[in-house]
Amino acid sequence: MTDLSKLYDAILNGEEALAVGITKEALGESVNPSELISKWMIPAMDEVGNRFEAQDFFFPEMLLASRAMKAALDLVRPMLSAGGVPPTGRIAIGTVKGDLHDIGKNMVASMLEGAGFEVIDLGIDAPAEKFIEAVKSANPNILAISTLLSTTLPEMKKIIEALTQSGLRSQAKVIVGGAPVTQEFANSIGADGYGESAASAVKLVRSLLGH
Repeated sequence: MTDLSKLYDAILNGEEALAVGITKEALGESVNPSELISKWMIPAMDEVGNRFEAQDFFFPEMLLASRAMKAALDLVRPMLSAGGVPPTGRIAIGTVKGDLHDIGKNMVASMLEGAGFEVIDLGIDAPAEKFIEAVKSANPNILAISTLLSTTLPEMKKIIEALTQSGLRSQAKVIVGGAPVTQEFANSIGADGYGESAASAVKLVRSLLGH
């Protein structure tokens, strides 16, 4: 039998090829896909988040771990869908109109996927209408809005106002994040939460969804 603790270590150490190989072996041995995620993949990414917050890990280590997690998860997700296992929750995430940066958004998306959430990526330079359409069509539990530019902060407020005007504000919790964003700003525009980092965003989403 495959030593599944090695999957945990492979993700934690950012060894993508090894994580994929162990996952394939485990699935070939009919290990429950949900067990792979809940007992080994998610705890590994939680530890990545803990080490990042403690400054034992930095951006490159987090990125490598996220890539390893995503590659392993891509093998497992189809089997979960076929078995009727629902995701932990659904998050739509995007970078606001006028901002072409995606590294921070991608990191948060990877961490959320690593935590077992279904993530719908709205991309960069996304206007308010794209966020509104995502809420209508995908029915996410959480709408995550990102920006790296102080000049595009008003777009976050515009999105929340558009949600309210469309009668959709109560359908999804809204969280915001990015370099110029603060808790005070999040409060001022009526967001439900603010994530200072990718790791804190995962904790915030879990808290908002009662996990």
